[in-house]
Amino acid sequence: MTGFPLIIVFVLAIVLMIVMISKFKIHPFISIMCISLLLGLIAGIPLVDVTLEDGSKQSGIATVIGQGFSGTFTSIGIVIIFGALIGSILEQTGAALKLADMVIKLVGKKHPVLAMELMGWVVSIPVFCDSGFVILNPIRKALVSRTGASSVAMSIGLASGLFASHVFIPPTPGPIAAANTLGIGDNLLLVMGLGVLCSILPLAAAYFYALIIGKKVKADDEADAAEITKSYEELVAEYGKLPNGFSALAPIIVPIILMALSSIFTMAKAEGAFPDIMKFLGTPIIALAVGVIFAAVQLYGAGKMKDFYNICNDTLKTVGPILFVTAAGGVLGKVIASTDMVPYISDHAEVLSAMGIFFPFLLSAILKSAQGSSTVALTTTAGIVAPLLPVLGFTTPVQVALVCMAIGAGAMTVSHANDSYYWVVTNFGAMTPERGYKTWTVGTLIMGIAAIIEIFLLSLFMH
Repeated sequence: MTGFPLIIVFVLAIVLMIVMISKFKIHPFISIMCISLLLGLIAGIPLVDVTLEDGSKQSGIATVIGQGFSGTFTSIGIVIIFGALIGSILEQTGAALKLADMVIKLVGKKHPVLAMELMGWVVSIPVFCDSGFVILNPIRKALVSRTGASSVAMSIGLASGLFASHVFIPPTPGPIAAANTLGIGDNLLLVMGLGVLCSILPLAAAYFYALIIGKKVKADDEADAAEITKSYEELVAEYGKLPNGFSALAPIIVPIILMALSSIFTMAKAEGAFPDIMKFLGTPIIALAVGVIFAAVQLYGAGKMKDFYNICNDTLKTVGPILFVTAAGGVLGKVIASTDMVPYISDHAEVLSAMGIFFPFLLSAILKSAQGSSTVALTTTAGIVAPLLPVLGFTTPVQVALVCMAIGAGAMTVSHANDSYYWVVTNFGAMTPERGYKTWTVGTLIMGIAAIIEIFLLSLFMH
């Protein structure tokens, strides 16, 4: 099948995938793999490898699926594991709390909502947003007691900060996977830099929204200061002595510095032993491995090295589903790339080209709203969009990185009842589901719109 009918089949396949995930609660991995197989068969990919009349070979559907799956693991698997392992160790040693304290000292107690938002934004770079909210929630409650700030405003501020870096900034698995699928996995520093830049407007919008909604909606934990303070002190006591500032920051900062130096030497086209060593250390896998080493040293200093095995084991259990869903997204992208759909769209690309940067945003937002997972939305959308990048006119690394950001913006639009993070925010924020929709769901819509506006403006002059 070719031409416009194939486009219709593709759209129906995506709709069917959304229904399978959201309506029938079929796991995203199974849903994406089934749709990939079905789409490939309908599109005319042969059942087995064949040799064409011109001597070229066309891969069969099984080979295409295998290539898409293994290709994703080759490029991203280790990076996701190392990033998640760093986050797990930061949780176990109390370094996440130390990072939070550093942000509070930087911002001050007069702006508690802003402090919570920036704190969440920093912590969620290596730590999953739902885990980050659970870790930092006692600090949020303590600050509510100490400053008299609105509990709802503090919850939305914290959740927004965590969410922004979760969808925009590696080494969070979603942005890393999307960047690799889009072909800019070797430019993670660029993705990180744009992630920081593209966080500004959605963070600002979420901050002012939190202040406004905090005056209109109340949570159940606005009082009982004694209990709140006690819970905060008990949490700190569990960790004993928190790591120092450098030790807490090193697992995050050192990989960033290494990748920055690697990019500098690469752009300068430097040659020799030292530049080669720095380029080696700055590759994402090696840089994050160095981050793991610093995290392990931190774990040793906390006297918890005996827990390292269990931390690794629990981390692998956590990232397993993410890895497989990510690989499934790679399969879907490979299947799409193996059909005649991309050449057809290339010849009739006026509509898609007109949508520009809004196309990946809308597709990601639809997937996010339908099935709940930001990571699934990021990885699946990247797999769909990757073969279409030349058609959409995005060819340079900066342009592709902006597409990655647009997908991230869509992946936060919107969080509601089918998103586990929604329940973390509402439950730990002491809000009913109804109040959660009024506060957090609306907040994610505002963040997503603010983000794509900023990304669109950046795309006008960043090439």
